[in-house]
Amino acid sequence: MKLETLKYINKQWQIEENILDKNKVDIVFTFGNRECIKKQKNFKTLKNIYPNAQIVGCSSSGNILGESISQESMIATALSFSKSHVEVSVQDFSTEENLYQVSQKLVNQLSKENLKHIFILSDGLNMNGSLLAKGLNDTVDKNVSISGGLAGDGTDFLETWVIANDEAKQNRLVAIGFYGENLSIESGCYSGWSEFGILRKITKSKENILYEIDGQPALELYKKYLGDYAKELPLSALDFPMSIKESRDADPIIRTVLAVDEENQSLIFAGDVPEGYLARLMRANVDELINGSEIAAEQISKVNEKSALGLVVSCVGRRLVLKQLSDEELEAIARTLGSNTQLTGFYSYGELAPFSKEILTCSLHNQTMTLTVIYED
Repeated sequence: MKLETLKYINKQWQIEENILDKNKVDIVFTFGNRECIKKQKNFKTLKNIYPNAQIVGCSSSGNILGESISQESMIATALSFSKSHVEVSVQDFSTEENLYQVSQKLVNQLSKENLKHIFILSDGLNMNGSLLAKGLNDTVDKNVSISGGLAGDGTDFLETWVIANDEAKQNRLVAIGFYGENLSIESGCYSGWSEFGILRKITKSKENILYEIDGQPALELYKKYLGDYAKELPLSALDFPMSIKESRDADPIIRTVLAVDEENQSLIFAGDVPEGYLARLMRANVDELINGSEIAAEQISKVNEKSALGLVVSCVGRRLVLKQLSDEELEAIARTLGSNTQLTGFYSYGELAPFSKEILTCSLHNQTMTLTVIYED
C-alpha cells in the first residue's frame, strides 16, 4: 500500500510527494470547507489526476492532515493497494424516508465476499446518526467492523455535503467497503469529557428530540446548568454535551445538542435520546481530552512498519474547546501510532465507531476522537 497527499493551495491541487502511478490509485479521500467541497471543478480536477480512482469525501469543520489541522481549505489523500481493493456504494435520501431502511440499502449494495471493513460518510444535518448505525449493524455481518462520520460545516450548521464519485450533494450517504485477505483494519475511540451534576432520567423524548428530563422541560433545565453560557446557545452546547446510558451499569454514549426549540422547550440532538435512559451533563477538561486521543490510538495494534492510513474523525466540539491545542491531540495520536501511519480526516458532527475491539457493534458518538487504521500485509 502506498499513499500520497494533496493540498488545495491558490485554487490548485498540489501533491506533497509525487510517488503514485496515477492510473493505479484505488481511492482518494478528500475533505474541505463547504464552499470548496461544493465546487464541481474541485472534484473534476481530482478525477483528472486519478482517472481510475474512487473519489469520496465530505464537508468538514476542519481538515486533518498529518499531525495538525491543515490551513488549506481542502485536502486529499490518495491510496494505492498492492493486493486489496475497495468498493463504493451511494444512497441519496429525503428526510421523509425511513432512514433505517436507507442505511440498510446502502450496505446491501456492497459485495459481501472478503469484506473486512466499511467506512461511512454521511450528511451531517439531515441524517439521524442513531438510525444510521442501527441500520448498518442489523444488515452487516457481525465480523465486519464499521466506522466513519457525519459531515461538518464549521460552526455554521447550515449545510453539509458528501462526495461519492460525483459532484458533492446534500442528503447523501456513501459506504466504502475494504476487501482483501491482506488487510488489517482496527478502530479506536475515546472521549475524555467529564460528567457533572446529578444523574437524571429522560422522561419524554422522540428519536433525537428531548422534551423532558425528570418531568421538567429539557431546555429550561439545560439552561439552568449552563448559566451565562445559555445566552450563546446553540453554539455553547458544544461545550456541554450530554452523557446517556440505558442503565446505571451500561456504557455511556455522548450526545451533542445541534439545535434548541424555544417554543417546545426541547433539545435536538445528533442522535437518539431514548425515553427511560439516564442522563448527565458533561464538560471539558483540556488535559483529559488530549489524553483521550492518545488512549484511542493505544487501542490500535501496530501490524507492521509499512505505510498505513489513519482515518481520523473527531467532533467539532473538541476542536472548539481545545482551540490552538487541537494540534496537540493529533501529535499525541501520531506519536502513538508511529511515523509510518499517514493521518487524514475531518472534524465532524458525529462519529461512527465500535466501543472497543471486543464490541464490534458500531455506535454513534459525539464529542469523541475516533480512529480507523488500515494496514496491508
